[in-house]
Amino acid sequence: MNPYISLVILIFYFGMLITVSIYTSKGADTNTFFTANRQSPWYLVAFGMIGTSLSGVTFVSVPGAVANIQFSYFQVVIGYIVGYFVIGTVLMPLYYRLNLISIYSYLEQRFGFWSYKTGSGFFLLSRTIGSAVRLYVAAQVLQLALFKPLGVPFEVAVAITIFLIWIYTFKGGVKTIIVTDTLQTFFLITAVILTIVLVSQELNLDGISGIWKTVQESKYSQIFYWETNDPKNFFKQFFAGAFIAIVMTGLDQDLMQKNLTCKNIGEAQKNMFWFTVVLVIVNFLFLSLGALLYVYAEAQGIPVSAKTDEFYPMLALNHLGVVVGITFLLGITAATYASSDSALTALTTAFCIDFMNIEKQPEEKRSSIKFYVHIGFSVVFYLVILIFNRLNSKEVITAVFDLAGYTYGPLLGLFSFGAFLKRPVKDRWVPLVCIAAPILTYILNENSAEWFDGYKFGFERLIINGLITFIGLLILSERKSIRDPYTSR
Repeated sequence: MNPYISLVILIFYFGMLITVSIYTSKGADTNTFFTANRQSPWYLVAFGMIGTSLSGVTFVSVPGAVANIQFSYFQVVIGYIVGYFVIGTVLMPLYYRLNLISIYSYLEQRFGFWSYKTGSGFFLLSRTIGSAVRLYVAAQVLQLALFKPLGVPFEVAVAITIFLIWIYTFKGGVKTIIVTDTLQTFFLITAVILTIVLVSQELNLDGISGIWKTVQESKYSQIFYWETNDPKNFFKQFFAGAFIAIVMTGLDQDLMQKNLTCKNIGEAQKNMFWFTVVLVIVNFLFLSLGALLYVYAEAQGIPVSAKTDEFYPMLALNHLGVVVGITFLLGITAATYASSDSALTALTTAFCIDFMNIEKQPEEKRSSIKFYVHIGFSVVFYLVILIFNRLNSKEVITAVFDLAGYTYGPLLGLFSFGAFLKRPVKDRWVPLVCIAAPILTYILNENSAEWFDGYKFGFERLIINGLITFIGLLILSERKSIRDPYTSR
């Protein structure tokens, strides 16, 4: 892949995004940045959320991981359906009734000051680390395809990448993101479908039926696993998928901020339904692409890298021709920036609302605070990516979910307790519970095989973490019941 072709693609791509940002930022104020004035069409939100949910991690890691996990990841995706149903029927109506900007404001109204700050703090930690990891994936690919051949160091490449995101998000915020994510999702889905078609042509497969037969008959196509102690066990992955969807979408300011830009709850729920349908299909396409890529590599005698995250980029950039290379670069760039740009906006929103009390300030000061917070999180992204580049040795998708299992668990416990029990808690002790829960979960995870007859925790760490938080809050609660006006209809 010629690096100058890659450079032209990058210039074109960001030229398009910056043009969109100029258009959507006209007359924008901080309300536009945070809520898009609550005028976003539901179908744009639904389609754009696909790119945000998948990210460059899915684009690179899922096809590569097929060699080790086969199609078992689809068990997690099936669980997503249940999680998104809960979001659409329980959480989103709550958020709309309260007219929230930051969803963590609910915790202050339900529990108190310390619960509110703890919940938002865990989101800031979770999303900062998770989004930096996702951006790290794209930075590696762009380094391989573009910056390294041009002699640009990784540290400089990452700085350029983050600066480009900041350029087109600093003014329009979520209003810009709604439109740019829609475009980026289009590129992402087009990339995976086109790559499947081109690889199938290389394998001389006969249309859709030939692709289906090849994937189905390959050694990678097993979906369901029933062995109790297998980390890929269906029930582990299904329930983990449901809870991952709830916490990483329904309790995540990033994705919920987009939902809250719809005109009303009816349109937001319509958005969630169609988002779920498309997301399931797209994830299946990624798994199918992974199987086809491994079949192709075996047929051509191409050695497979020990690091599965490098497998898809290696084939796309070195073996499958210029068209696939260009398609891959557009796809990975779109997937990563669709996730990272909205994360930067969501982190800025949560910090400004939850910690800077920006709603109480005049517009000029609100704008100034938002501007510097946006820069601050850009710098944090940069530093976390460099640290992760030094330390990480796992498949990136596994690393992301490992982190999520520990940092999103307290949010799951907090929101669950608030929604299902009408008991007040001793608010000042809530931070202690939310710190202790991940620590106890880690100890259980490290000793599970020894303590539970060979049983090993997988993605269900998230559930255990949330349950420990819930129990801790129950211990801190008072027996009297209160009427919660924020959840009652």
